[in-house]
Amino acid sequence: MWGNWNINPWSYSYFEPFFLWLLCLLPIIGWLLFRKEFYRKADLPFSLPSFFQKRIENRSIVWVRRILILLKLSVFALFLFILAKPFRWKDMQTHPDNYAFGIDIMLAIDVSLSMQAKDFNPNRLQAAKNVAYEFIEQREGDRIGFVAYAGEAYSACPPTRDYVQLKSKIQEVNGFEMEQGTAIGTGLGTAVLQLKNDTLKSKVIILLTDGMNNAGQLSPLAAAELAKSKNICVYTIGIGSMGKALTPVVTPFGLNYEYQEVEIDESTLKSIASQTGGMYFRATDQSSLSEIYERIDQMEKQKMADKMSQIDPPTTPNAFLNWLLFLVMLIFIMEFGLFTFQRNRG
Repeated sequence: MWGNWNINPWSYSYFEPFFLWLLCLLPIIGWLLFRKEFYRKADLPFSLPSFFQKRIENRSIVWVRRILILLKLSVFALFLFILAKPFRWKDMQTHPDNYAFGIDIMLAIDVSLSMQAKDFNPNRLQAAKNVAYEFIEQREGDRIGFVAYAGEAYSACPPTRDYVQLKSKIQEVNGFEMEQGTAIGTGLGTAVLQLKNDTLKSKVIILLTDGMNNAGQLSPLAAAELAKSKNICVYTIGIGSMGKALTPVVTPFGLNYEYQEVEIDESTLKSIASQTGGMYFRATDQSSLSEIYERIDQMEKQKMADKMSQIDPPTTPNAFLNWLLFLVMLIFIMEFGLFTFQRNRG
C-alpha cells in the first residue's frame, strides 16, 4: 500500500465515475472558505518553537490559513476519487487472467504489395497502421495481437497487454520480404490459432484486406468455419477507394505505379463475417476506416457490458488513500499546534 503514491487521475479507470462530477463543487467550496477567511477579524495562532514564533508576522499567518484551506480541499478531492473506485490494469499484471473484464483481439492485416496503393494518405498500409494505433489506445484490459499476411502469414505479436510492444511490431511490418499474393484464408487461420487456447471467453478477429484471395492452401470460408467452431467473432474490412487507384506493379524494370481497378472480394468478406457473428465494413478513405474501428470498439464494449457474469478486477485506491491519510495527519498536526499556541497566548 505505502509504496504507491501515483495519483495521476488519467492513468486510472473508474467503476463509479459519476462521483468525479462532484469535483465541480471544489471551486465553489473554495470560494466560500476563502471569502469567510477574508472577513475573519481574529488572527489564527500557529505553533512553532519560540524563536520562530517571534518572527511570525500577520502576513505569514494569512498564508498559513490559506494553506490549511487548500489542504482541506485536497482531502475532499482525494475522498471523491476513492469513492469513484479507481483501478489500473497495470496493477493486475501478477494474475491478469483472473479478471474477465477484457477480451482477446487479433488484428489480421493484409500487407501485400497492393496495400502500398496511394488512394489513402500516404498509402493503404500506413493508413491501416495509423488507425490500428488509435484503436489500440482506446482499449483497456484487452489482450491484442497482430497477424501480418500477404501470400503467406505469420504472427507478428501474440495477444498481449503490452501495447507499446504491439504498436512497435505493427510499425515494423511492410510486407516486402513476404511471399506476394493475398492469402485471406491463411491470414484468418493464423489469427484463429493464436486465440483458440486463450482463457478469455470473448474473442475477436478484425480482418483487413484490399483484394481477393489468390494464395494459400486454406480457403477463407474454411478458416471462417474454424473461427466459428472456436466461438471467435470476425469483423471484416475491405479497404480501397471506389474505381481506380494508383497501385504498385512489379515490372522487369522495377516497381512502377499504375492506375488499376480496385477489386475486393466483398462477397467472401461478408460471408466470413456473417458466418462468425461479425460484420463487414467497407473503408474508402482513412476517415471511414477510423469510423469503422470506432464502431467495432463500441460494439465490443457494449457486448462486455451486457455480460452479467463478468468478473471485475479489484479497485486499487492505495495511492489516493496514502495521500489522504498524509494530508489528514498534516492538517491535524497544524490544527493541534494552532490550538496549543492559542491556549498559551490566552
